[in-house]
Amino acid sequence: MSQEELFLDSVAAGQGGSLVALYAVATPFVAPALRKVCLPFVPATTAQVENVLRVLRARTGRLVDIGSGDGRIVIAAAKHGFKASGFELNPWLVWYSRYKAFREGVHRSTSFHISDLWKVSFAQYSNVVIFGVPQMMDQLEVKLASELPSTAKVVACRFPFPTWIPECTAGEGIDTVWVYDAKTFKTHLQMT
Repeated sequence: MSQEELFLDSVAAGQGGSLVALYAVATPFVAPALRKVCLPFVPATTAQVENVLRVLRARTGRLVDIGSGDGRIVIAAAKHGFKASGFELNPWLVWYSRYKAFREGVHRSTSFHISDLWKVSFAQYSNVVIFGVPQMMDQLEVKLASELPSTAKVVACRFPFPTWIPECTAGEGIDTVWVYDAKTFKTHLQMT
């Protein structure tokens, strides 16, 4: 092989490797937009995190953040005494969350899982936080009402549940959180 052919081969290999790396990094961020229900990563604001912690301040037990993104709710909850878990589809965000939890010293009271929320049972959690989108909230009502214990509280951020009646709200605008009592929505499910 000539010098020129070796150079062209190495350039082609470099471009191919770059494309594979770009695909590996971009896919977890682009794939949610290609699903039937688009679940983009939109980080919680500081005010949203504070509102979630405020409405759950008198509670204890296990907490789950469904669609935990970069882990900020899970980490903040762990700092306030919760045993907290996050479920997220994007593996890069899960790995980053694990790193962040370790760096902030709460890795022993947190766990992060790469998982589809529809394939997980939330029966073991008494505190649920969800950053859903309107297209999924009605299906999520049914799933949570059938799985959660009657002592559970559910906190919805950005979008309320369509038929559940909130026990209270905190914040305003995009930082609003709605709090739902499982006793109320489970009773409503039994009546229908």
